[in-house]
Amino acid sequence: MTDKNPDKGYVAILGWSLNAIDAIDRFDRKYVVVAPEWAEDYAREHDIPFISWNFERLNDRSMEIAERLKEEGVDVAIPLFEETVEWAGAINAVLMEKPRLMGQALLMRDKALMKRRAQLGGIRVGIFEEAHDKGDVIRFLRRVNQALLKLDGDPNDPIHLKAFDKAGCMGHRVIRTPDEVDTIPEDEFPVLMESHLDGWEFAVEAWIHDREIKFLNISEYVTLGYSVFVPASPELEVWRERIREEIEKLIETFDIDFGFIHPEYFVTSDGKMYFGEVAYRPPGFKVFELLERAYGFNAYQAMVLCFDPKSTKEEVDAFFPKEVVDATGHAGCFGVYPRRRVVNSLEIPAETENHPYFEFHELQAPMENKVTKRTAFGTHWGLVYFFGDDPYKMRDLLKHQEDLDFYV
Repeated sequence: MTDKNPDKGYVAILGWSLNAIDAIDRFDRKYVVVAPEWAEDYAREHDIPFISWNFERLNDRSMEIAERLKEEGVDVAIPLFEETVEWAGAINAVLMEKPRLMGQALLMRDKALMKRRAQLGGIRVGIFEEAHDKGDVIRFLRRVNQALLKLDGDPNDPIHLKAFDKAGCMGHRVIRTPDEVDTIPEDEFPVLMESHLDGWEFAVEAWIHDREIKFLNISEYVTLGYSVFVPASPELEVWRERIREEIEKLIETFDIDFGFIHPEYFVTSDGKMYFGEVAYRPPGFKVFELLERAYGFNAYQAMVLCFDPKSTKEEVDAFFPKEVVDATGHAGCFGVYPRRRVVNSLEIPAETENHPYFEFHELQAPMENKVTKRTAFGTHWGLVYFFGDDPYKMRDLLKHQEDLDFYV
């Protein structure tokens, strides 16, 4: 454990992530982890400062955690997962005596509200609506295709369905025909519906201190839900200045003074940039870990730095490397989904393991033989990590992994 600086902030980490805890334990800020009770024994055993809290229960006692952290002397709460963003907003509204932080957190959680707010701020978004039942989805599909002047017999343009408040690809479906609407379980409603944007989808990670962007990374998706690498290829990096302008619009529109944001965008073939969504927590697919591999700085520590109200401008500026030029190579990862319905064992393909860019994997032997059918985008079974100096080789390598069997 690193010595803690008494002149710096005391932070509460909302959610349980060993990578985050390890990083913050090695940082100079005093911290406490607020996580579900199943993590308590591990925390006690390893001397991790811990407060048990059930994030799934919203009740009369919800204010209790904010009051407890205030008494404890905590300066700020930092969300690690989508499910703790609202809690962080509510707690910080109390700790910092800024009630608008609660409303801001709600905006960051509700994808439909978020898109409306972006639109009001002059940010370009696709067509979107909320659906409360299957009938709403069919009507939206028809309207979008009517607007695109589709004739009878033409294939429909797809629409996208997303859960209001889940992270990333969770609950994301692509619908092309009214028949596909029947496959949506009733308990997934209400959902957000969006028109399809033909373009290059990518993500951004931005650390913000005093309303200024301190570090901006562009994450290149090779295939959404499968693979990502950082820093991005030169073709995507060409857009950096435009992307920076869009992030500044977000800071203005969503009134973001500090912290970390993870928005997603599309660039269409005619060079227009569309806002997809924004999250106020670390990205999935271990992008923080990829950034550390590429640049050498720890992204969790960077997050603490930008959330801590006692951080100085000089300290924040000194922490971050220079974007792109300071990267020692490109770090990428691939999420493995079994391609067969029945599997017996894990076998890393020789061409993956022997590739000079291959580093390691986090795959486990299968717990059962039958592979459950993926609904929507599903959840990968584990990640395979790569590192190398050529972004094009990295892109091709990650794409090629989709054709290989890791579970046989």
